[in-house]
Amino acid sequence: MNRRLALKQLAALGALSTLGASASVFARREAFQTLGTKVPTEVAGKIEVIEFFSYGCPHCHDFEPLLNGWAKKLQGDVNFIKVPITFNRPEWTALARLYYTLEAMGQAEEKGAAVFAAIHDERKPLHREDVLMQWVAGSGLDSKQFSDTYKSFGVQSKVQRSNQIAAAYKVSGVPMMAVDGRYTVSASSAGGFEQMLKEIDQLIARSRSEQKKS
Repeated sequence: MNRRLALKQLAALGALSTLGASASVFARREAFQTLGTKVPTEVAGKIEVIEFFSYGCPHCHDFEPLLNGWAKKLQGDVNFIKVPITFNRPEWTALARLYYTLEAMGQAEEKGAAVFAAIHDERKPLHREDVLMQWVAGSGLDSKQFSDTYKSFGVQSKVQRSNQIAAAYKVSGVPMMAVDGRYTVSASSAGGFEQMLKEIDQLIARSRSEQKKS
């Protein structure tokens, strides 16, 4: 009787072990999504990595320092770009214009942390143009150049383009990242910021291998 019970227990443990392994594999597969149609990338011959974000997103604010350190270690065959998301919110649309204005002025990388700090730490509503221009005046930027660029057709076109890119990648939340026009990963699907970057590293290696084979 004891022998039969022991055998049953071993069988049950084996089933649980198999189930656990299957669950682990399933979770691993769900860490990234593969797009049904490849999205065109900007630079031929390079592996494009995108961070979808918004200055208005507190999670993006928390992720930014870790992302910046990671991005500095990328190899030369990787083209890393940031795409601000609007989700058709007027406030986030204004912040997307802010990002592309800074980018056009060559200040996006230098001023990014300051923008996040102003919004999330100092509670400044930079989506309001009057508050934004006050912030610009105290940030060392050329106020006239900033204002002209902020209202330019070029910046408006980039915001519209960012909405198209977000739709192509089916972005539903931020921060989210994409690799080579094929794969997307979110912090929630990967299990956190550090895990997301590890997943992106693996997808970069995978894309690099795929390019060598083609």
